[in-house]
Amino acid sequence: MRSRQRGATALGMITILAIVGLGLYGVIRVVPLYLEYMAVVRAMEQTAQEGAASPKDIRTALGRRWSIEDIKSVDYKDIEVKRNGNGYSMRAWYRAEAPFISNISLVVDFDKTVSTGGAMAET
Repeated sequence: MRSRQRGATALGMITILAIVGLGLYGVIRVVPLYLEYMAVVRAMEQTAQEGAASPKDIRTALGRRWSIEDIKSVDYKDIEVKRNGNGYSMRAWYRAEAPFISNISLVVDFDKTVSTGGAMAET
């Protein structure tokens, strides 16, 4: 019996390749969501560094950066702006979805808070 065992069968290799292929396809579908999230964070941090004086100024600056970065998953109007001690805090909390196969989608939740006072917090 031992002399006949030679390694993986063709069916075993096809199964392994299918699993690895589905995983790689999922990564390819999710990477753009993370790239857009990084653009959202960058826009919020740059707006915080500007030191805007009011929520209206913050939203105007976010709107400019949203159009430059071409962010589509979340609207700049959906960013929560709150008074935080001396300054303001901006919170982007949203869910992004990427179609995977047929009626199956991949869903990712993002949550980032940036303070205009220079301190940043991530939850």
